[in-house]
Amino acid sequence: MFTSTLIIITALAIDWLIGEPKRWHPLVGFGHLANRTKRHFHQQKSSPKQQIISGFLVVIALLLPISLASYFVAKLDVIGELFAVIIVTLCIGHKSLHDHAEPIARALQAGDIEQARYYTSRIVSRDPATLHIPRATIESVLENGADSVFSALFWFLVGGVPAIIFYRLANTLDAMWGYRNQQYLYFGRFTARLDDVLNYIPARLTALSYASVGKTKDALDSWQQQASQWDSPNAGPVMSAGGGALNITLGGPAQYDGIWHQRIILGCGQEPVAADIDRALHLLRQSVLLWVAVLILLAGLSYA
Repeated sequence: MFTSTLIIITALAIDWLIGEPKRWHPLVGFGHLANRTKRHFHQQKSSPKQQIISGFLVVIALLLPISLASYFVAKLDVIGELFAVIIVTLCIGHKSLHDHAEPIARALQAGDIEQARYYTSRIVSRDPATLHIPRATIESVLENGADSVFSALFWFLVGGVPAIIFYRLANTLDAMWGYRNQQYLYFGRFTARLDDVLNYIPARLTALSYASVGKTKDALDSWQQQASQWDSPNAGPVMSAGGGALNITLGGPAQYDGIWHQRIILGCGQEPVAADIDRALHLLRQSVLLWVAVLILLAGLSYA
């Protein structure tokens, strides 16, 4: 526990000081590899069953060799620990969330709605012309905080380097293929279900973290009353607790590919405004500090 905690603190510090690589990010490279591999497996004209099997095979073919190779590298003396720091740094996206959300808040505060809309369209998949910019941005911060920060840290604590790599690659595939549309409805089903399973416990720990450092009662009440009505089993707890913790409302109607989706309202209080983006980022930072404090406490107890 002591070594894992030290690796996490070091990785979080490096990520905060440097941020993610601007070019040649390994996850981007993995995405290109996944798309090339997909061409040999994915045939839309095949039956739904064949597409599901193909989706399963391509995920296994991509994830297992990389995760297995990382296991042996992580076992090497000295090099293994340095490798772990590098991998954890690359797998978390804490600073990246700030780098993407802060320009949106600044543009809104300057009255440049179109610039803010453009920045927001880069981080969400909704139709740009219909965006509620503060709400969409905060939803992205809260949900991606769960995926790219807390879930990644959780799996590193559970299974070390192979587990965090397996999780992060699975999460990347879900972002690429986990859609309920004609192209990926069957082929992407396995990766979507795998991502749901891998995020189940971390999402609830994230929701509990948001509740702990924000308006606790509102967060817990929103989580209890609203999460089960959301279409995602993991985003529901995260965003309802996050909205309650910030005392703002999230969710509501949103347009994707020209089609309106009537989502329920999450959280409580007022509609979010530009200043609430900074509050959401602050909530995320406080939650990270909470995890660090808990890890230090557990490491101290185990060391004693």
